[in-house]
Amino acid sequence: MLDKKNFYINGKWVSPKKNNDYKVINPSNEEPCAVISLGSVEDVNNAVNSAKNAFETWAFTSKEERLKYLESLYSIYKKRWADMAKAISLEMGAPIDFSTQLQAGTGASHIKSYIKVLKEYTFEKILGDHAPNNKILHEPKGVCALITPWNWPMNQVCLKVIPAIAAGCTMVLKPSEIAPLSSMILAEMIDEIKLPAGVFNLVNGDGAVTGNALTSHPDVNMISFTGSTRAGALISKNAANDFKRVSLELGGKGANIIFKDADDEAVERGALRCFRNTGQSCNAPTRMLVEKSIYPEAVERVKKFANSMKVDIASKEGDHIGPVVSKTQFDKIQTLIQKGIDEGAKLVAGGTGKPNGMKKGYFVKPTAFADVNNQMEIARTEIFGPVLSIIPFETEEEAIAITNDTPYGLLNFIQTQDQEKANRVARKLRSGMVDINGAGLAPDAPFGGYKHSGIGREAGKLGLEEYLEVKAVSGWSNN
Repeated sequence: MLDKKNFYINGKWVSPKKNNDYKVINPSNEEPCAVISLGSVEDVNNAVNSAKNAFETWAFTSKEERLKYLESLYSIYKKRWADMAKAISLEMGAPIDFSTQLQAGTGASHIKSYIKVLKEYTFEKILGDHAPNNKILHEPKGVCALITPWNWPMNQVCLKVIPAIAAGCTMVLKPSEIAPLSSMILAEMIDEIKLPAGVFNLVNGDGAVTGNALTSHPDVNMISFTGSTRAGALISKNAANDFKRVSLELGGKGANIIFKDADDEAVERGALRCFRNTGQSCNAPTRMLVEKSIYPEAVERVKKFANSMKVDIASKEGDHIGPVVSKTQFDKIQTLIQKGIDEGAKLVAGGTGKPNGMKKGYFVKPTAFADVNNQMEIARTEIFGPVLSIIPFETEEEAIAITNDTPYGLLNFIQTQDQEKANRVARKLRSGMVDINGAGLAPDAPFGGYKHSGIGREAGKLGLEEYLEVKAVSGWSNN
């Protein structure tokens, strides 16, 4: 079992102030794979103080200096790619091939993307020809509390840590205590590039103590959080006391509108996007809306696809899906699958219980319900497991209304070969992102949502600007 009890504070690996061990569980076999420490208020205070002191100089470093650190980090990340993939696979159950290609790959992709963004970004500019002595300065917000989830650990960590570094902020990262190992590898990389002490700090811990101490700390200037909508609301209340800047990337209940003129792979593509990462993606299309004339065929295709999907342990190579991350998640998903059955939805694949032969591990059957209506709990709750709800619709207007009838608004999907219709529908969907025919969003496209799906955007130029304050200066002269 790995011993990962230390925190990274002020450029050094340090012991926690109090012993508070926590076992990280391998979800493929339900056995401990590592032990970490849960940080105390005192640990958080030390980390925040370190970040506050470092900010005094780091905030005034040049763009070129920060670029050199990020380029060095990218080089080291590529060398440790396999280590990162293994850690993610171990801690949260992503199959090793998926973890290597996508889970670890997203971290590298975001570092590379932000190098490009930083090179092109102008931090100081004149307001305009009409006001040549008015200078607009984009300055780092200060000490940032970065709180990340377990489902896409490096994707979310790098979407916060990298732009924070690029902007000139300092930070304290609290990764999910369920999946902290990958973040500790990133901390090792940051230590290797000799980032100035205190710019990056890592304290493991839970939300109740460590997270609360971090988000309520008076010396924290900004909070960037990815996780549940419920936790996001609590964090916002903490932040309000000191008017901290807040960026929240929260839940989703994406719809995938499949019109009768969709391409031949639309149904399977949508089901795969729902089931991959074992359904543990906030932007997964978990509601499949199908035009009635092709509805029976689509249901049969989903049934065949779900029944053909393999489930196996994370360390095994292949294109299967792995376990969900924890017993808590497993139990929640089982309860919601049973709720769907009780509500009268037609179970066409999967169901409660573990797949055949999977006695240990938090494995869930790829599950699909047909004849779902949008008022059922399975259509309204973010299940965060491999569970798909299929809903029929008759008209374009009805599809739009069903899609928008949700507290969430993260990512929706449209499948049609009529580009004019696709564009028209995309404009009417109340979500931060829309994917047409599986085109996929670029790494630097703004990621975020409307309504209960959050506040702010991650990735690209807008993601960098989340970490910047705007200062207008009049009377500026370069003479």
